[in-house]
Amino acid sequence: MSEENGNKPDNDGQLAEKIKDSARQIWLAGLGAYTKAEEDAGKFFDRLVREGEELESKTRGMVERHVKNVEGRVEEVKEQASGTWNKLESMFDLRVSGALKRLGIHRREEIDALERRIAALEEELQALRNSRK
Repeated sequence: MSEENGNKPDNDGQLAEKIKDSARQIWLAGLGAYTKAEEDAGKFFDRLVREGEELESKTRGMVERHVKNVEGRVEEVKEQASGTWNKLESMFDLRVSGALKRLGIHRREEIDALERRIAALEEELQALRNSRK
């Protein structure tokens, strides 16, 4: 047994050395993998940026065309709505004016014309009074 015990310390030392070497190799492999991943990630990010720039330049023109097209349609709809609104407003004015006339309420233009006629008659009356004196 002494031989087995005598070989055991050597075996333990060799085993410990092998484990130590394996652990160091694993550590170095991990460092290498980390460095490689960091390099690859940077390259991958740069590639994604380049591809994004290419896609942006391709799609920018298309998006701008669509925006102009939509703006043109909005203007058309706005013009149509404005024209319709003007027609509606005109019809409303005519109907309200007709209703007021039926109720005996005169329009502002008619009242202004009557006021001008009254002012002219007052001037003539004043002129007649002045000529009598």
